[in-house]
Amino acid sequence: CVREQIELARNLGLISIQPRGGITILPYKFNPAVSKSLYFAIKSDIEYFNQFSSLRNQLEKAFFCESIRLLDEDDISEIDEIVKKAYRKLSGQPIQIPHLEHRSFHLKIYEKLNNVFVKGLLESYWDVYELIGLDLFTDIAYLENVWVFHEKIINAIRRKEFPEAYLLLNDHMELIYERK
Repeated sequence: CVREQIELARNLGLISIQPRGGITILPYKFNPAVSKSLYFAIKSDIEYFNQFSSLRNQLEKAFFCESIRLLDEDDISEIDEIVKKAYRKLSGQPIQIPHLEHRSFHLKIYEKLNNVFVKGLLESYWDVYELIGLDLFTDIAYLENVWVFHEKIINAIRRKEFPEAYLLLNDHMELIYERK
C-alpha cells in the first residue's frame, strides 16, 4: 500500500511530511537505515555491538589520513575547542561526562569526507554507543586518558604530523577494551 511505503520512506529519513506542506525528498543519509538495523541486532545479541565496534575502528583508521588532510584551521580550532570543553566538564564540580564532546570529536574529523556511507556508519556507531549505555559514567581515570589521547591527536594534526596522529588514533581505539 502507498501509505506503508511513504511511512517506510519517512522512517528511513528519505522524505519529510509536513501538513499543508506536502512531501519533501531529503538529501540521502545512510545513518537512519543502519541505526534501525543495528538497534534490532543489538537488542537480540549484544555481541553485534562488538562486531560493529570493530568495523567502526577499522573504518576510522582506513579513512583517517584522508579525512585529516581535508581539515582547515577553523576545523582544527573547533576540534581543539571540543577537547577544551571536555576537560572543563571533567574538572568541574560536579564532574560531567563529556559524551557529546566525544561523539563530536570523532565525527568532526570525518565531516568533510565526501562519503555518505562512511559518515553514516560512523554516526550509527555513536547512536548505538548511546543505546547500550557506553555514554554513561565509567571511571574518571579512563575518561581522562581518552581526552589526553584526543588532545594529542588534534595537536599532531595541527602540526601536520599525520603519521603520529594516526598512531595515536590506533592507540586510542584500544582504550575501549580497558573500560571497566
